[in-house]
Amino acid sequence: MRLVTYVSAGGPRVAGVRGGEYVDLAQTDPSLPSTLKGLLAAGPDALRRAAAAIATGPGFAAAGVSLLAPIPDPEKVICIGLNYADHAAESGAAIPTEPVVFNKFPTAVHAPGAPIVLPKCSDQVDYEAELVVIIGTGGRHIPVEQALAHVAGYACGHDVSARDWQLRKPGGQWLLGKTFDTFAPFGPALVTSDEVGDAGSLRIALRVDGQTLQDSNTRQLIFRIDQLVSYVSGVCTLKPGDVIFTGTPPGVGAARKPPIFLRPGNRVEVEIERLGILENPVVGE
Repeated sequence: MRLVTYVSAGGPRVAGVRGGEYVDLAQTDPSLPSTLKGLLAAGPDALRRAAAAIATGPGFAAAGVSLLAPIPDPEKVICIGLNYADHAAESGAAIPTEPVVFNKFPTAVHAPGAPIVLPKCSDQVDYEAELVVIIGTGGRHIPVEQALAHVAGYACGHDVSARDWQLRKPGGQWLLGKTFDTFAPFGPALVTSDEVGDAGSLRIALRVDGQTLQDSNTRQLIFRIDQLVSYVSGVCTLKPGDVIFTGTPPGVGAARKPPIFLRPGNRVEVEIERLGILENPVVGE
């Protein structure tokens, strides 16, 4: 299934994608929650009923419908640094022996198609294409061998990063450099795990104004998705709708000579095999 959160007159609602149209799940089956986070929290049976609703419910044209991030209000936005072997090499960093974990505030979450806003206080805003993992079944101390059963699905993500804040402020400001408003677009849809298959073997690319600047494969992940879910759950309880940005491949702007940073008027596309394209324009604050 492909599930989106769309803007309705009554607020955000979850819909399934069927061809070129959307099916409002709760409208088709009133027993289903009207939000995607609520649907995930309702468990596997609710997802089975959602699939039936998508197949049988009345559809409406997708054209002209505004989307939000699939989970517009995650409780946690967890991010992994230096998780591609080829990106660690271009950064001149040693291969981590454990996941490097930081986070973004939920206020950074942003919609497909909505503009990334470059803050006035930074002139080194970088791009980072990332595979996003969306938790379906929560848990604490999740064993590695059970971890993928806790994943509802995946989406394209963009870990926008103000490098001057992240790397050059006193002590380094990874959190603040990564969490300006609009710095965590993801979507356009949550694609369920059964439709994606092996998420550890997906081509991932990023384009700025049509020029490919990142092009790799999730086979390059140092820590696999099951390892990340297990590792993070050893520290905090994962909840339905929590998201994990799993790291970026090589080609980031800060590592280029000369560096390439985002500028107003750019258009950025993150494309991941089987997941689609996340597209966002760039504007100045």
